[in-house]
Amino acid sequence: MIVVKLGGAAGIEPAAFCSDIAGLVRSGERVVIVHGGSDATTQLADQLGHPAVFLTSPSGHTSRRTDRRTLEIFQMACRGLLNQKIVEELQRLNINAVGISGIDGRLWVGKRKDAIRAVENGVTRIIRDDFSGTVDTVNPAIINTLVAGGFVPVISPPALSTTGEPINIDADRAAAATAAALGASSLLLLSNVPGLLRSFPDESSLIREIKRPHFAQAEGYAQGRMKKKVLAATEAVIAGVTRAVIGDARGQSPVTRALAGEGTVFA
Repeated sequence: MIVVKLGGAAGIEPAAFCSDIAGLVRSGERVVIVHGGSDATTQLADQLGHPAVFLTSPSGHTSRRTDRRTLEIFQMACRGLLNQKIVEELQRLNINAVGISGIDGRLWVGKRKDAIRAVENGVTRIIRDDFSGTVDTVNPAIINTLVAGGFVPVISPPALSTTGEPINIDADRAAAATAAALGASSLLLLSNVPGLLRSFPDESSLIREIKRPHFAQAEGYAQGRMKKKVLAATEAVIAGVTRAVIGDARGQSPVTRALAGEGTVFA
C-alpha cells in the first residue's frame, strides 16, 4: 500500500495526478490519497472577505492562523471543494473513489493546541483562540474497509479534537501518521517543487537522497512549508514506513515518477 499526499499549493492541478493514480489502481496498486488545500482556502477566504493570516513559530515553521471563521472557510474549500474535485476526476476515470475527512469515523484525532507562539517583528506573542492541533492517533479501520471493498480513499483535513471540535492540522504530517498506521511501503509527498533543494529556489540544487543518520541535517535546507514536509518524511520513516519521497506534483505521471525515486528520497 502507498499513501500519496497531494499538496494544496498554487499551480497544482489534479488532472494529471488523478490519471496517474488511475493507472496505478488498475495495475493492482492499493492507494490512499491525502490532500491539503492551502491555496484554495486562501482564495476562498479572500472572496469571503476574511483574508488569510500566516504565522511563523519561533522554530521557523509557517502555519495558517485558524480562528473559527477561518476554520469554516478551510472546511468549505478543502473538504467541500477540493476533495470532491479529486473524487469527481477519479470517478470520471472509472476509479471508485470515496471522499472522507479526518473527522469521519474518528479517522484523525488529536489535541487542540491550548496556545500557539508566533513571532511578529521580532516579538513572540501567545495566541489562545486558534483551532489548530496535531494528529495523535489514526484509526485505520475505515481506510482498510474502503480499500478492501475496492474503493480509493481520498482524505481531507480537518481532524477531530479530543473534545469533539474540528481542528486544522498539517496534512503532510497527517499523511505520515496515516502511512505509519497502515504499514505503508511508501509515503509520497507531492508539491510544486521537485523536492528538497539545497539552495532554494534553485531547482538544480535538488537533494536526491537523505539517509536516516542525516535526517537532522535535512531541515536545515528547508524553508517555509518545506520544513513540515521534511518533518513528515522523517516521522514516517522513523515510524516504520520503508521510504518517503518528497516529489513534484507538476507535469505528467507525478506519482509514478516519485515511486521511481524522482525527488528527495528519505530512507
